Amino acid sequence: MITFPLAVVKGLLSTLGERRFLLEEFSVGCEEDQFDNLEKHTQWGIDVLEKFIKFVKERTEIELSYAKQLRNLSKKYQPKKNSKEEEEYRYTSARAFLATLNEMNDYAGQHEVISENMTSLITGELTRYVQELKQERKSHFHDGRKAQQHIETCWKQLEASKRRFERDCKEADRAQQYFEKMDADINVTKADVEKARQQAQLRHQMAEDSKAEYSSTLQKFNSEQHDHYYTHIPHIFQKIQEMEERRIVRIGESMKTFAEVDRQVIPIIGKCLDEITKAAESIDHKNDSQLVIEAFKSGFEPPGDVDFEDFTQPMKRTVSESSLSNSRADGKSEPKFGGKSKGKLWPFIKKNKSPKQQKEPLSHRFNEFMTSKPKIHCFRSLKRGGAGPEDFSNLPPEQRRKKLQQKVDELNRDIQKEMDQRDALTKMKDVYIKNPQMGDAASVDHRLAELGQNIEKLRLEVQKFEGWLAEVEGRLSMRSEARRQSGLYEAQNPSAVNSCAQDRESSPDGSYTEEQSQETEMKVPATDFDDEFDDEEPLPTIGTCKALYTFEGQNEGTISVAEGEMLYVIEEDKGDGWTRIRRNEDEEGYVPTSYVEVYLDKNAKDVYKSLEKI
Repeated sequence: MITFPLAVVKGLLSTLGERRFLLEEFSVGCEEDQFDNLEKHTQWGIDVLEKFIKFVKERTEIELSYAKQLRNLSKKYQPKKNSKEEEEYRYTSARAFLATLNEMNDYAGQHEVISENMTSLITGELTRYVQELKQERKSHFHDGRKAQQHIETCWKQLEASKRRFERDCKEADRAQQYFEKMDADINVTKADVEKARQQAQLRHQMAEDSKAEYSSTLQKFNSEQHDHYYTHIPHIFQKIQEMEERRIVRIGESMKTFAEVDRQVIPIIGKCLDEITKAAESIDHKNDSQLVIEAFKSGFEPPGDVDFEDFTQPMKRTVSESSLSNSRADGKSEPKFGGKSKGKLWPFIKKNKSPKQQKEPLSHRFNEFMTSKPKIHCFRSLKRGGAGPEDFSNLPPEQRRKKLQQKVDELNRDIQKEMDQRDALTKMKDVYIKNPQMGDAASVDHRLAELGQNIEKLRLEVQKFEGWLAEVEGRLSMRSEARRQSGLYEAQNPSAVNSCAQDRESSPDGSYTEEQSQETEMKVPATDFDDEFDDEEPLPTIGTCKALYTFEGQNEGTISVAEGEMLYVIEEDKGDGWTRIRRNEDEEGYVPTSYVEVYLDKNAKDVYKSLEKI
């Protein structure tokens, strides 16, 4: 019989308990805690990577938005097609601004390139890499959890074998103590002692079997534990470390790419800025000034000196030899000082009417005027700010020549377009004739006829405008000749130059017409136009006025008034500071509005305005 001293059994159990405590502490403290820490750390690394991806995405959105805003800004200030703004871009400063707008458009394109490259090289690549990283991380921690569960299972088996061995040892110890007690008791029968001995031997055999099983389980656990802590777990940790290091390297490379994408477009952006600088340096102020001169050159000559009028001797103001109007009414009495002169008082007042004309009703005279003298009506409407005439006769000579030339060029371009369309349709018709299956040749005849009519109309328009253009160019050449001759005349007759001051009389609103300048330079005598204009019915009175101050009407078209004098108002101030008044049937003219106090008759004023609109 094999017996185990109680002290040996207690010592063995104590050793097993200490070892169990150490194993639990190592497995729980060293493995589970480290797995949790690594899991948290690797998840943080993935969060950092996703945060960087989000940052790059927002950067690409900003670049796209910035590029869009730059393009819209450039488009906003681009010149509109077929608008007046296009004409302004013939100046070097405007062309430089247009070049700046175009370069800003290219500048915006580079920001779009930055967005596209960052999206493809960083955002797209890192998004795929994050998905792969998550799968790899999940696989590694799954292997670690699996190895941890395996070693925990082995540990549980070892614990069960150890508890069974401990229980059997305790049972054997109690059976041995019971046998020794029965064997020492003299009152116990021999059979009871034998029974106690057999029970003790059985318990000792069970303890031996448990010991053998526990020893085998322990050896197996130690082997598994060694492999777990020295092979499996280090291998898993190594894979996790490599995975994390690849993540760190990848985010570093992405940051380098982030900078490199910007660096790649810097030369192109610099080239755009260089082009803007080059455009700014191309601005030529002298050229722009010359363009302005050519654009607004009128062709008129500046007026001559104003001659001296001597009022110390009683004399009547005579019309200058070079005035716009000439005396055309011989035998008529001269008006009083300040009244109308018998010469043409254009543009302020009109001449006296014959008694027959004065007796005719205003409505009859107005109807006769509208039906028999349409050219005067058109001229007056033009002077009042209506649409310009087709031949641009309301413009100064040089400006008129340019407008006519532009119109001729425009019509020639339209003719060329129509001819190109006609040629294309002619070729199409030839194709249809050769290949009837492709189309009906007769279907284009109507369009060809329309194009022929359009071309003929346009050619007639060109001829008309070319005639006007030749007329203007002829007048300009005559003026050049007149200027050359006037230079010789002034050198020989300096005293006669002073009379040129009367050649250009301005109306109170400062307007002028080409007819005036031509009449001055060429000294054309009064024509039927003057008679037609002078034959108009006198304007009706629209009120009265009282002279606040004395006004000496020394210029043609004005009338002298005395302080406190009552007169009739026939035309109110139109914003030029002059009011037209009448003293009697023979005397009318303009006075400064500030010199009179006007009392308008509302009904008469309404009638006058109605006639004026007609």
